[in-house]
Amino acid sequence: MLKVLFFARIKEELDCPGLELPWGETVADLDQLQAQLCADGGPRWRDVLSGSNVIRAVNQAVVTGNVSLHDGDEIAFFPPVTGG
Repeated sequence: MLKVLFFARIKEELDCPGLELPWGETVADLDQLQAQLCADGGPRWRDVLSGSNVIRAVNQAVVTGNVSLHDGDEIAFFPPVTGG
């Protein structure tokens, strides 16, 4: 099972804090998972998750590029953050 979390603006625009998906060959890597979410969610999800500034994290570590996913992983999608 994969735990997928959405934060801040992304959570609000999708009206979804997160979901759980079965892990398998169709979501064996991060790019495949993101494509599947966009396909299943329709145009709104595709617009939100395909933004060039969407940050992705796997098991609470920000990743760049594509990475393999494993059963039990936690994946997060969030916008750029600033602090002060």
